[in-house]
Amino acid sequence: MSDWRSRALRPAKRALRRSQDRYPQSPPELSMDPRGGEPEKAPPAEESVVTSAIYRDGQRVDGPPNLAETCQRLRDQPGTMAWIGLYRPTEAQLLTVAEEFGLHELAIEDAIVAHQRPKLERYGDTLFVVLRAARYLDESEEVDFGEVHIFVGANFVLTVRHGQAPDLTAVRRRMENDPDLLRLGPEAVLYAVLDSVVDGYAPVVGGLQNDIDEIETEVFGGDPRVSRRIYELSREVIEFQRATRPLLDILSGLTAGFEKYGTDEELRRYLGDVADHATTASERVNEFRLILADILTLNATLVSQSQNEEVKSLTQASYTQNEEIKRISAWAAILFAPTVIGTVYGMNFDHIPELHWTLGYPFALFLMLLVCSTLFILFKRRDWL
Repeated sequence: MSDWRSRALRPAKRALRRSQDRYPQSPPELSMDPRGGEPEKAPPAEESVVTSAIYRDGQRVDGPPNLAETCQRLRDQPGTMAWIGLYRPTEAQLLTVAEEFGLHELAIEDAIVAHQRPKLERYGDTLFVVLRAARYLDESEEVDFGEVHIFVGANFVLTVRHGQAPDLTAVRRRMENDPDLLRLGPEAVLYAVLDSVVDGYAPVVGGLQNDIDEIETEVFGGDPRVSRRIYELSREVIEFQRATRPLLDILSGLTAGFEKYGTDEELRRYLGDVADHATTASERVNEFRLILADILTLNATLVSQSQNEEVKSLTQASYTQNEEIKRISAWAAILFAPTVIGTVYGMNFDHIPELHWTLGYPFALFLMLLVCSTLFILFKRRDWL
């Protein structure tokens, strides 16, 4: 084993041990047979390799079948560049790659753990970049986030993808169709990946804008489910902001190194265009957060007003009902008085005062009228009638 490969292997192993201490699991190089048999070896790194190619002067000259041959041909052919793409590699597979290219232990640890925030770090001659890609799913109206780690060396580019986005196959095809740009080396590939990630933000911004427009309609339409949708969309916007905001710092860091690392003028203009698009996306995301906060406040106000209207309506109905009950009770009391008088005079007893009185019947009627009139006047004054 060459000296540079042995030096790379030691820190990569230390990174793997730290990762295992944080996230206990079976040894990465072994996996148990679920049927209880002997341990099986982990799959080789080639199983996670999407594409491996060698380029010279912007033209693809070779496509080695495995990583070992890619590294060997890269060493045997000065002036060439290797571009290797990995998709969700295991820890053991990343260790193999680290051994071949001498990657720094901290960068390998980040690539193993994944779920990193976007950042830019330089380890000697190797540039390590973490990007958060995003894509809008029309069917579910959700934002799907991916993650890509990019190792950029003097003569190689290694991409480690942890999600469906971005589509690096399209990036590779675009670069191979533009030899003048690809001839500029690994930095050109980095900027192409950056451009693909940032361009992928535009459909997401459009999709979120449509969702916000729909939510505004639902809020004024009184949809009771809109509060939940506002909350879910706010979380997506926050996650999207976590992907876009650090990207501006990454682009600023690359811009600051133009003079020091002698970046080509064409790449400088290319990066400037990417920075403009990234700034636009970041500003739109900030606007979305403010709009959603205002919508949430407005929705709470409308819900409160609706509840107040319902309480007012119930109060009015209760008041009307009470008025009706008072009227019924008043008339019942008025009609109850003649009933009492008639009941008294209708009792079958011989010794009842005024029983044989000639004016007894008119007097009973007069008494009923007098009592009813008195009660009517009394209830009227109290607004019961």
